[in-house]
Amino acid sequence: MITVENLSKSFRSDRAAVVALRDVSLEIGAGSLYGVLGPAGAGKSTLARCVALQERPDRGTVRLDGLNTGTLDGRRLRELRRQVGVVDTQAGLHAERTVAGNVAAPLERLRVDGPGRRDRVGKLLDLAGLTRRATQSPGELSVGQRRRTEIARALVTGPSVLLADDPTAGVDTEESAAVLTVLDRARAELGVTVVLTTPDGNVARRVCEDVALLDQGALVESGNLLGLLSDPGSRAARQLLPAIETSPAQAAAYDRVVDVVLVGFAAVGALLPEAAGRFGTEFATIGGGLTRVGDTPVARFRLGLRGDQADAALSWIAERGAHVSHAARGLQGVAA
Repeated sequence: MITVENLSKSFRSDRAAVVALRDVSLEIGAGSLYGVLGPAGAGKSTLARCVALQERPDRGTVRLDGLNTGTLDGRRLRELRRQVGVVDTQAGLHAERTVAGNVAAPLERLRVDGPGRRDRVGKLLDLAGLTRRATQSPGELSVGQRRRTEIARALVTGPSVLLADDPTAGVDTEESAAVLTVLDRARAELGVTVVLTTPDGNVARRVCEDVALLDQGALVESGNLLGLLSDPGSRAARQLLPAIETSPAQAAAYDRVVDVVLVGFAAVGALLPEAAGRFGTEFATIGGGLTRVGDTPVARFRLGLRGDQADAALSWIAERGAHVSHAARGLQGVAA
């Protein structure tokens, strides 16, 4: 468990102090894949460095498994830092060493013997899908393959926490999926708690279970991603669900116009057709679309309705997990 309590951090510039974090508090469950989202300058990287014990906050506390890291220094701090792996894209890879040699470098510094190094490096190269690239140099790799090598290097010493600051930056869409798969495998197969930062909502939708949204150093929202997306009024839903664009003429053709969020296979595939049949109500999709959060389908639709029992149909789908808001009159919950 990682606990961040009232974290604040600022940096001095030539003119004034730049506030990077403003009283941020959140909890990251052990073994989770946690995403920290926000635009450039939101404070994501500063938060990651504080959690990785690379920066000390001005105020507030970072606890790792209940231990207050702010009280540590010297040898105890160095020992704890070894429990936190960092995907350091700034440091890059050693051009003169092979992929396997780059992954082995942290073990050499720890003086792990040859057989132990080879065994550990082999397992991490397999996890990263790089076994066939073991003898190649970094210059022979694609950007995505180099990023996966950096992840394997960060994991090779067996940390309990892995920090990945914008791990898909500069990686094309196809290779980004492979990078995220490695992080997900680290969580699932090694039991590592993975914290990644990203400005890209697609990254969060692919692999994150829980998220925190930062803006100008402040925590805007945090929690289970599917739970946040189920609330049409949440910042996460506005940013990560398909946009709704409809014209007044489209809305005018129906008795009622509502926005609906549906989560899960059953809700997306069957809820609206069943409601239409039960209540003799026409449901027409006039905006929105479908996306996925991990393997779970999530839809946000703007619906036009016709029929005398439209209110009853909306209440029925709300009772079964749909989240409904009245598009024409602002966000309002439909009573079940």
